[in-house]
Amino acid sequence: MTLQSPSIFTRIIAGEIPCEKILEDERYFAFLDIRPIASGHTLVVPKMQTDKLYSIDDNTLAGLLPFAARIARALEKALPCKRVGMIVAGFEVPHAHLHLVPIQAEGELTFAHAKPASKEELAAVGAAVRAALEVF
Repeated sequence: MTLQSPSIFTRIIAGEIPCEKILEDERYFAFLDIRPIASGHTLVVPKMQTDKLYSIDDNTLAGLLPFAARIARALEKALPCKRVGMIVAGFEVPHAHLHLVPIQAEGELTFAHAKPASKEELAAVGAAVRAALEVF
C-alpha cells in the first residue's frame, strides 16, 4: 500500500532533506541515522514508500536483504564492532525500513542508547563506511 503524503524518508530520498548517504541504487537507499544507537547506525529503505515491511512486493523484499548485507559488511570493516545487529520496528516513520547497528553485544541493540550525532561525526562515519563499500 502506497501512502498519500510523502514520508520523511521519501523526502530524504528525493533530496528535499539532507542526509549522510551511504549507498543508493534504483530500488533502495541507505543513510546514517541522525540519532544513532551507535556510531554507524544506518537506515536502509526501499525507495517505494510502503508503511509496513511485510507489505512490500516479494521482488523488492527479496532484494532488500542483499542490499543491507553489503552495507553491514562495510560497517563491520569500517567500525569497531563484533557484529551488525538489525532492528525492524516500524513505528518511527511510516515507511518500511531496517536499522543496521554496529554492536559489541546484543544488549546494546536498543533505542534507549540513541543520541543525536553532529554533522561532523556523521560525515566522518559516512566517509569511512563508503570507503569500506568500495572494497566489496
